[in-house]
Amino acid sequence: MPSNQQSGSSIPQSLFLFAIFYGGMVTIAGVLGAKQVALGPLAVEAGIFPFLLLVGISSGIAELHGTETANRLVRLGFLPLIGAILLSLFVISLPHDKDMYPPAIEAFPVILGQSWRMMLAGIIAYGTSQTLNVWLFDKLRSATGSYAAVRGIIAAALSQIIDTLLFISISFYGVRPIGELMAGQMLTKVVLSFVLIPVVIAIVVNLGRKLDGPTHSA
Repeated sequence: MPSNQQSGSSIPQSLFLFAIFYGGMVTIAGVLGAKQVALGPLAVEAGIFPFLLLVGISSGIAELHGTETANRLVRLGFLPLIGAILLSLFVISLPHDKDMYPPAIEAFPVILGQSWRMMLAGIIAYGTSQTLNVWLFDKLRSATGSYAAVRGIIAAALSQIIDTLLFISISFYGVRPIGELMAGQMLTKVVLSFVLIPVVIAIVVNLGRKLDGPTHSA
């Protein structure tokens, strides 16, 4: 079983590596979310891919280093998320160079600029869904034993449903019809959770055990 306390003052190699990667995925998710992608009959914003990586990484960290460590990782994720939003707003407010590529002048604020409702929705949805994912992943341990992939799929699917409810409601309620949009997003995220989460957790756990050795093995 993983321990919730780290021994000594050093940070395990796997935790250091995945914490850096986690922060990068938090910041890029908002950028990729500007594109809608079609996956057969399903459609979803491209930001779901880094967000599912976040879900898988936090579950893998919980498996390797304990629930409290995973929760701390989620809380620290607010720093790059909010920092990226503030920095984007600052850069957008600056005048552009007169020789800047003209199509980029129009595209830049469209891709990086979001309404205050969407920014708030992203922060709330991130914190709630990621915290819920870690909590469910831990609580399901007694029901499924050591099957991290099963716990990961269930926790990811449920947390992504909540993520969709929060993000779309806060972003678009009163602006556009949200029922069909919400249903499609939920279905897509659940399907992707079944496909991607077991792979991500397996990579995180196996690589983490190789990096850290037997000390931090589950």
